[in-house]
Amino acid sequence: MDRYAVAGNPVEHSQSPFIHARFAEQTGQALEYSRLLVPLDAFVPTVQAFAADGARGCNVTVPFKFEAYSAATRSSERAQLAQAANTLRFDADGWFADNTDGAGLVADVQHNAGCDVAGRDLLLLGAGGAASGVLGPLLELRPRRVVVANRTLDRAQQLTRSHQALAERCGTELAAAALDACGSGYQLVINATAASLHGAGVPVPATVLARGALAYDMMYGPAAAGFLQWAAEHGATGRDGLGMLVEQAAEAFLVWRGVRPQTAPVLAQLRARAREAG
Repeated sequence: MDRYAVAGNPVEHSQSPFIHARFAEQTGQALEYSRLLVPLDAFVPTVQAFAADGARGCNVTVPFKFEAYSAATRSSERAQLAQAANTLRFDADGWFADNTDGAGLVADVQHNAGCDVAGRDLLLLGAGGAASGVLGPLLELRPRRVVVANRTLDRAQQLTRSHQALAERCGTELAAAALDACGSGYQLVINATAASLHGAGVPVPATVLARGALAYDMMYGPAAAGFLQWAAEHGATGRDGLGMLVEQAAEAFLVWRGVRPQTAPVLAQLRARAREAG
């Protein structure tokens, strides 16, 4: 049976094994999907050992998306733009890297949440692997303005520079800012930092939210609870990243298996499981 896993640290919270098991049932694919806890200083040897043991691929989560891209011998255009990968396929001629995060986020925001990004002002918090993977697809939706805010301004500037040509083609104003000077009144605020995962507070003031804004945390479950509460307290619609997780997983499944599963029933199952657990 073909084997896959989600590789990260931490990884015990991941719902990916449940998602891919449902996708396999739905599409009649025979596969096994597990969690792979990777030591912080040993991503490449750990994944090499997994691949050498006969595995076919893996998803990659924090904090290894940049390392995953660098370790691959071939990569998709979207991974090249992001310089980060969340999906690896172990081919006979080497590892193939892809980044399905942006496609997953766009599908969830546009279709599942019903938020039209075109012509809007968007604030993206963070400049790590998660933010790198989603910035390109967000720009392709042609928002009016995108500001990338990060604790380290230089990282935000590096990310915006690498996407400036795409922003110009899309007619979108793209800028970098520090977290304490990122402006106000955004219709869409996306948290791509690790703040939620580590139990830290929301890293920006509530003035970043326009009335009725969508406040989106790419984390899900208990990790996103604080951000969602913050959004509700300040008149915004909060949404966690569970839908993004399912949508990006479907993209990865397509990369691995050549078939695209249906996401709506799996997302509904996950929401129901979350309500029961809560």
